[in-house]
Amino acid sequence: MIESVEAQPGATAVTTEPVPDLQLQLLIQLLDREMRSSLPITLTLTGGVLHGDVIGHEAWKADWARSLRQVEGEGANLIAEFPETVDQGIRELGAGDGPSQLPRWIHLRDATLLFGGTGSLRLPLWRGRLADVSGWALGRPQ
Repeated sequence: MIESVEAQPGATAVTTEPVPDLQLQLLIQLLDREMRSSLPITLTLTGGVLHGDVIGHEAWKADWARSLRQVEGEGANLIAEFPETVDQGIRELGAGDGPSQLPRWIHLRDATLLFGGTGSLRLPLWRGRLADVSGWALGRPQ
């Protein structure tokens, strides 16, 4: 049996999105103030558990560029500057994360993704949406 839903006259559609954890956003905002700051963290995601050192956006950009400058070829040099190029474009559009906006992304260094008991994946750098984090704890699993 197929049911149809009829919209009420004058009703507007509402789009909902997951809401990031405010405390985690504030923690990341604090880490963004000092490029050398990091904290060990464990995140729960839909696909598994991820742990590593949470770092600020600027530290992630610096690590990204440093890792790609070690790769030979013109493409690596071009991509090394990609995050900064994106940030510059956002600033020019006036749509960037200003001082009053909370972070929407989380960045990890030396991350390990554990999924479904079938294995793990090591990642030198990882970036993900804060809205996709369903739980977190300071520290790494023992």
